[in-house]
Amino acid sequence: MKTISILGSTGSIGRSTLKVIDAFPDRFDVVLLSAHRSREKLLEQIRHVRPRYAAISTPNDAAWLRDQCRGSRTEILCGEAELLAAIRELRADLTVSAMVGAAGLKPTMAAIESGSTIALANKEAMVVAGAFMSQAARDYQVDILPVDSEHNALHQCLRGEKRAEVKRLILTASGGPFRTYEGDMSAIQPQQALKHPTWDMGRKISIDSATMMNKGLEVIEAHFLFGFAADEIAIVVHPQSVVHSLIETVDGSYKCQLGRTDMCDPIQYALTWPQRLASPFETFDITRGIDLHFYPPDPVKFPCIELAYQALRQEGAAPTVLNAANEVTVQAFLDHRILFTDIPRINRMCLDQLGTTRITVLDDLFAVDEETRRVAARQVQEQRR
Repeated sequence: MKTISILGSTGSIGRSTLKVIDAFPDRFDVVLLSAHRSREKLLEQIRHVRPRYAAISTPNDAAWLRDQCRGSRTEILCGEAELLAAIRELRADLTVSAMVGAAGLKPTMAAIESGSTIALANKEAMVVAGAFMSQAARDYQVDILPVDSEHNALHQCLRGEKRAEVKRLILTASGGPFRTYEGDMSAIQPQQALKHPTWDMGRKISIDSATMMNKGLEVIEAHFLFGFAADEIAIVVHPQSVVHSLIETVDGSYKCQLGRTDMCDPIQYALTWPQRLASPFETFDITRGIDLHFYPPDPVKFPCIELAYQALRQEGAAPTVLNAANEVTVQAFLDHRILFTDIPRINRMCLDQLGTTRITVLDDLFAVDEETRRVAARQVQEQRR
C-alpha cells in the first residue's frame, strides 16, 4: 500500500482525494491530514480514515479535536512547526499538496526533503518558489506530479515526447464568469465573480478565474514544472472545458487531453502514476456531441494575464510578489473593501515596486512575501479612504 499525506484535506481537492482513495481501498493508507480551521470536517475525515496524525492551525481547534478524538489512534497536532515535524517523521510515499496560497510552501518543501512524491494542487507554492522547489526535487530525487487539471493534462501530453520535439505548451481557460461580459468591470460584485460557469471551486480560486489571474499563475507554474520559457507557453479560451490543455509539436501537430470536469480524474492519475488504473468513476463519452471552440483571451479585459507574463520574464522575486499581492487583493475584494478592477491595479503597483528585489536564498522569498503583503494591505487601506 502507498502511504498518503493530504495537506489541505478539507478543501475541494482534499475531499476529492479521499473520494479517490475510497475507490481503491487496497492501494492507499492515509497517514496524515491537515486543515486550517475546518475542524468539524477534519473530525469527520479523521473518523473515516483514522490517520496517524491530523493537524490544524489554532490551539482552540486542536484542543477541541483532542477532546473529540480521545482514545483514538490519531494524534492531533497544532500549528506549522508540529505539522512540519510530522511530515519529516512520516516520510509518506506521496503527499497531496492542496493547501491554499503560499502557506503550502513550507509543508510541501518539507515533504520533498523527506523523499515524498508530490501531487501538487497548490499552484501558489510553485509560483512563489518554483526554482527552489524544482531544485529540491532534483536533489532529493522526488517527482512533482501536477494535479491542476491543466498541468495534469500537459503532463499526460508530454509523456513519450522529447523536449526538442515540443514547440509550445497551450493552457486552456474557460474564460470564467466574465468571458462575454460587456458592462463596467468595476461594478462587478463578489457574488457575481464566485459563480464559475464550469468548475466548483473554492472562493479564492474562483475570483482568480474571474480575473484570469489563475491562468497567469498557471503559466508561471508550467514554466517551473516543465522547463518551457514564457514565449513557449500560450493561453487559449476554451469555454467548453473539455480539452484541459494541449501541446504543439515542432512539425505542426497538436496533442490534447480531453476529459470530464471532475478533479477526481487528475487526482487518480497522480496517485496511481506511473500506472494507469481503470477508473471507478463515470468516464467521458466523446459521442455525446462535443462543440469545441478556442480563441485568445482579451488582454484589456483581463490585465492580470500580462502581469503574470511580466513576472515570469523578470523571475527572481517577481512571481512571489505577484502572488502575495494577489492573495491580499482577492481577499479584500471578497470582503467588499476594494473594487474588482482594483485587483490588477494594486497587483501591478506591488510588482513594479518590489518585483526586482534580490533573491539568493529561500528565506529571501519569505521576506519579500511579507513585505508585499504589507504594501498591498496599505494600498487596500488607501483605496477605502
